[in-house]
Amino acid sequence: MSPDLWVFGYGSIMWRPDFPYVEERPAYIRDWSRRFWQGSTDHRGVPERPGRVVTLISRPGELCSGRAYRVEDRHRCGVLSQLDHREKGGYDRLATDIFFSDRNSTRGITYLATPDNEDYLGSAPSSEIVRQILTAHGPSGSNVEYVVKLHESLQDLNTADQHVEEIAVAVRLSLAIRNRAPRQPDR
Repeated sequence: MSPDLWVFGYGSIMWRPDFPYVEERPAYIRDWSRRFWQGSTDHRGVPERPGRVVTLISRPGELCSGRAYRVEDRHRCGVLSQLDHREKGGYDRLATDIFFSDRNSTRGITYLATPDNEDYLGSAPSSEIVRQILTAHGPSGSNVEYVVKLHESLQDLNTADQHVEEIAVAVRLSLAIRNRAPRQPDR
């Protein structure tokens, strides 16, 4: 087994792995599912108006697709420090098996937000999640941008995620309706 570190990304790390790596591969983890259940007050929202970003929830038998990045052992400490800071808004490291399409696997890490962190929002009706996403904006950009980039990243992998698809379609539809609405004249 390689002493190198493998990092599994299933959210923004899929399109913005801002750390040094020597290899990137499509991958998946077992028994987890992605949900927009974590509040973001440091990246895609602010404390007064948190955004919604994805975390993992335990779902035996399900697969969560993403991207795995191999980090040389000499960069391990720096990358972990950088990721711990990036994911400080309620996320913890999780050791996990990472699987590749060639049926090989490796041990690595990912980050997940658990219900015991102060920014955890949990389950909500899709309409509420979409409404919150449409109005949230933080230091890393709009929450809408996050949803669109996540959806596009999954499409680039030729993989579907029913929850992400439902939210992304509803966000795009809401934006299209909003952009077509007639404007009221100024008085």
